[in-house]
Amino acid sequence: MTRFDATFALDLPGEFNLSTYYLDRNLDEGRSDKVAVRVGEEARTYREIHERVLQLTGALRRGSAGAPGLRAEERVLVVLPDGFEFVETWFAALRAGGVFAMVNPLLKAKDFAYYLEYTKASVVITHSSVLPQIAEPLKNGRFCRQVLVVGDDAGDFTPYESAVGQGDFTAAETAVERTGPDDLAGWLFTSGSTGEPKACVHVHRDFAYATETYALQVADYQESDICLSVPKLFFGYATGTNLMFPFRVGATVVLFEGRATADEVLDQIERHRPTFLTGVPTLFNHVLRSDRAAAMDLSSLRVALSAGEALPPKLYVDWKERTGVEILDGIGSAEMFHIYISNKVGSVVPGALGRLVPGYEAEIVDPEGRPVEGDEPGRLRIAGGSTALCYWGDKEKSNATFQGAWCTTADVFRRDADGVFWYVGRGDDLLKVSGIWVSPLEIENALLGHEAVHECCVLGREDEDGLVKAHAIIVCASGTCGDADLGVALKAYLKDRLAPYKYPRSFEWRTEALPRNDRGKVARKLLS
Repeated sequence: MTRFDATFALDLPGEFNLSTYYLDRNLDEGRSDKVAVRVGEEARTYREIHERVLQLTGALRRGSAGAPGLRAEERVLVVLPDGFEFVETWFAALRAGGVFAMVNPLLKAKDFAYYLEYTKASVVITHSSVLPQIAEPLKNGRFCRQVLVVGDDAGDFTPYESAVGQGDFTAAETAVERTGPDDLAGWLFTSGSTGEPKACVHVHRDFAYATETYALQVADYQESDICLSVPKLFFGYATGTNLMFPFRVGATVVLFEGRATADEVLDQIERHRPTFLTGVPTLFNHVLRSDRAAAMDLSSLRVALSAGEALPPKLYVDWKERTGVEILDGIGSAEMFHIYISNKVGSVVPGALGRLVPGYEAEIVDPEGRPVEGDEPGRLRIAGGSTALCYWGDKEKSNATFQGAWCTTADVFRRDADGVFWYVGRGDDLLKVSGIWVSPLEIENALLGHEAVHECCVLGREDEDGLVKAHAIIVCASGTCGDADLGVALKAYLKDRLAPYKYPRSFEWRTEALPRNDRGKVARKLLS
């Protein structure tokens, strides 16, 4: 096995807690009165956020209704929409020595029941809008001792504001827990594409490592930045880009609760004039196709980030031509916390994912785990200082995925002679057509170049002879009708761009957007 030899060494003190690393440092560095977070017309400074975090830390440690408070290394399940309370909860959980676990507040009761049982969280902080789905699972839960509810109606639970507003906490109750770099800090959930979501277990140093490498050396966050994210904070991609990374440099974060429609995002840009935009390809596409596209003013932006799904090269080119702003496409994972391969400002290669982030190493291997030659495709193995310890409660999967600092992914890549990485697809999504492996992504990117295609997804379907062929599910562009004639036109279009065995042999037409999971990726299993 290849030894991981980091080119970046992160020197951390023996006592280290992410709450002080991200939050307290801003007070120490003179940014107490700078705006840290904006939500609508309301703003809170770094000092105000810090004061609220101290109060919440005390409330978590003290407990409620006679039940013991939060103990070190116990899980805190965060089920909140984006807002001030999410920020306060995230920092307070860490300050108290807890382990954060974040889930989508739009889930259903059965999902919340699963997460409560799986995490064994002793504390849950949620919102009144979530109570219709989470209240019953909470009442039936076996492990939760304290529930705080943000909003007007806390139901049978403790109102968040009454807990935070007690005002008589001792210095010991609000003090930062004496954690070290290798103490447990957070659980990041996989997307659950092959079963129930599993938690990747991370320690404090993992998050700091990705911050010092990707955030500072590639994305180049600066104190003057105003940051806006399309993905919500429960998703580790956004927790990094729109909470941790901005706080590391003393920037300003913009949050909003609602759905990230093109209109909502454009309204937020118009109101707050962000410099940093965290997005996903679907959003960039919707913005460009918006009725407001011709008049939109994106001049405040200096960089946009994309991850979560492949960014089609045509979309990148269209966005760059319209806005003058580069999109830095990259790939990361819950297993590694954040992005480890990325494009960089001034050296973007459209259609590619760029180069390794400093501090990370990679191998491309065959099914037996041997490095492949040249630019042949294979599974990606990645190593760095942010690799998770394990999948909680799944030793077999952990052993197959994690080998020390190395993580063997399910993603298939090739690396060209210039060291640029090209995404081929997930190993379990590849199609074997005429005895040759075919990437659905390659076909999808080709289809998206046609003016009649708004969205698409390519899957394998058996033909009348029982042979697997590419099948394309198409959402047509506005004013276009999906029919046999369009199918003929698309085949003709693709024959000039793909090898004959690759182009779809059948088409399916949809009028509504393709289903997506809570990370913004097309939910292929719902289409297969």
